[in-house]
Amino acid sequence: MPTPEKMSSRELGLVLAQQLLGVEDLHYGLWDADLALSLTNLAAAQQRYSDLLLETAAGVLAGVATPRVLDVGCGTGHLAAQMLARGWQVTAVSPSRVLADLARQRLAAFPGRQACLLEARFEDLDSADTGPFDLVIFSESFQYIPMPALFGKLPGLLLPGAHVVICDFFKTAAHGDGQPGDRSFGGGHPLAGFYRQLAASPFELLRDEDLTVRVSPSIELLDDWLTQRLAPAGRTLDCYLRDNYPCLTRLLTWVLRHRLARLRYKYLSGNRSRGVFEKYKSYRLLVLRRPADATEDL
Repeated sequence: MPTPEKMSSRELGLVLAQQLLGVEDLHYGLWDADLALSLTNLAAAQQRYSDLLLETAAGVLAGVATPRVLDVGCGTGHLAAQMLARGWQVTAVSPSRVLADLARQRLAAFPGRQACLLEARFEDLDSADTGPFDLVIFSESFQYIPMPALFGKLPGLLLPGAHVVICDFFKTAAHGDGQPGDRSFGGGHPLAGFYRQLAASPFELLRDEDLTVRVSPSIELLDDWLTQRLAPAGRTLDCYLRDNYPCLTRLLTWVLRHRLARLRYKYLSGNRSRGVFEKYKSYRLLVLRRPADATEDL
């Protein structure tokens, strides 16, 4: 198996957010009118997201005695642990050593062959060693994998009639329009491109639910935390450093000026808002099925 990738800056941000905010998951929350938008409710909103995935997975696995599930991009293993608690056999995959270590600690509560953790990229999985599965699930991990690799690898990992559950965001047609906020949110495959790839694949689309407005309040919550909490703390620290270490601070500010400018635009310009997210991203829950009579690979 190829050497797992180093932890990326994006993964670092996710882990730091988890540690600073005291939550179990690395994904967005699912917000409805009965749940007030607040940091104290973030964990509950994230669990609602997980519950939706678990209910969706349970629906497609109905009738399978001991389902075999592949959890791609398992994060800290919180969702995988909840699937294991249902008696499912779970293979969790993470390309990050740090995240894999966190997941391994959590999955240690499920000894034996019920839980398996692989430190690898999805693209590098060997179907002869890991599959076939009754379900492959992507929880905010689909966006990181090239679509040709996704649709090329999936058929070999799935049993005939098995399913794929995807919960992630995609780029809308507005992406690249050059308007304020266009570059505030990275990631995600173009939604139109995904539909084209899907149409050329052997998979059937069974469910396509737009969750954008239920997920986007997470952005509002994060934006408030960044502008009202983190930014003032950063200004205080900057003032201290300039007063006590002026030469070093000026040097570091000059060396990092381009990166700092990008960070300010992305996080503190006011463009990383709920409305901007809803314009440039489409957050979807998708269920695909490999037909029982499908024998061809892509």
